[in-house]
Amino acid sequence: MREALRREIISSLEIQARVDELGRQITHDYQGRQLVLLGVLNGAFVFAADLCRAIALDLEIDFIRVASYGTASKSSGKIRLLKEPSIELTGKDVLLVEDIVDTGTTMAWMLEHFGQSGADTVRICTLIDKTERRRVPVTAAYIGFSLDQGFLVGYGLDYGEKYRNLPAIYTLQVE
Repeated sequence: MREALRREIISSLEIQARVDELGRQITHDYQGRQLVLLGVLNGAFVFAADLCRAIALDLEIDFIRVASYGTASKSSGKIRLLKEPSIELTGKDVLLVEDIVDTGTTMAWMLEHFGQSGADTVRICTLIDKTERRRVPVTAAYIGFSLDQGFLVGYGLDYGEKYRNLPAIYTLQVE
């Protein structure tokens, strides 16, 4: 199988400006609350790192690992929680930080799963909301960019665990 980057969709400057905006909005919305960011590994680690620095609040951050893609370009539909949070969530506001919401299957599962954790609220912050393949209706409280095109890589997004280190977001053509 051959793959090739096609074109830049979102520049690193556009990403940073939007992350800063999201940080300000989250800071405003969670003032006086106990916020926990749960970054979804592996894809959201870059976004979560930048986002937590853009939020001007005392917060806790942890990471979870959920698998639904493996090394494929399409979701298997089977969700597996590979790493639970190590932070107590009871009585806190949980913000799931994800790189991309695509089919909605994984995010719907996580909302239900962490909704049963005793957290006061569980909401989604995603870098990219991509609706072209949406199967399960989910709504993110915070969206970096809404896109309906192509397979995306860069800024944490991968194809077969490659391309996460790119500073911008690109479309990838897989043949």
